[in-house]
Amino acid sequence: MSLAASVSSPQRASIFAGKFVPRLVAGIAILGLWEYVVREFAPDFVAKPSSIAEVLPGVISGGPFLESTSITLAATAEGLVVALLLGMVLGVLMGRSLIADRALRLWINGFNAMPMIVVLPLMSLWFGYTTYARFATIVFAAIFAVIINAAEGARSVPKDYIEVATSYRSGRFRMMFEVVLPASMPYLLAGLRLATGRALIGAVVAEFFTAIPGLGYFILYNSRTFHQNEAFVAVILLAGFGVGCDMLISWGTRQYLPWYRRDEKSE
Repeated sequence: MSLAASVSSPQRASIFAGKFVPRLVAGIAILGLWEYVVREFAPDFVAKPSSIAEVLPGVISGGPFLESTSITLAATAEGLVVALLLGMVLGVLMGRSLIADRALRLWINGFNAMPMIVVLPLMSLWFGYTTYARFATIVFAAIFAVIINAAEGARSVPKDYIEVATSYRSGRFRMMFEVVLPASMPYLLAGLRLATGRALIGAVVAEFFTAIPGLGYFILYNSRTFHQNEAFVAVILLAGFGVGCDMLISWGTRQYLPWYRRDEKSE
């Protein structure tokens, strides 16, 4: 009998309420404090929850917002795929090869610590104020989180697994795909969670800097024209997208990686 089946309906309802109610109360308190502070101390054009709720239906159904959203999310997905593929290859190589680790570790850690705002002027010089600059920024923002986590995962594979695979005369490529990658999957998913958020940040920041179409430019334009409520709708969408991706990865980890258990109290 599975763990989920052994928990009764009242127990599941109690667990759900124990997680949901504190989050709901905290959210209401934050929104209430935000509304009060803006009404009492801020100028009229500053965004507040009630004003954002008023403009929300019109903004999300408008053509400019939908077009900007599709552009940014598509660009983020493209850059994230490239970062994942390249990052996994380099990370696994570093994790399984001492020479590669010694050659690349210092540079990877250095680039990972580099502020993104420093990279953007270089990207715009190399690629111009075009979508290529945004793509390069997304890849740069996401790839190092993938590399570092993939390397740690490949390095942490128990030696017993490798010895058993070797004793059965498993080749290098077969061992990589059937032993190393499955054992490293929790680390890869952790890297994916970090990379997704960083890729989205990279896309929006690049759109701020280069003024190319997307949610970043949508936020920038509405903020400079004192339409802060409309700008905050895009901000909320970005936050919701990031949280949604994190929840999806967490659900996939629990659902499809039975050997990797996380503390459910933290969810």
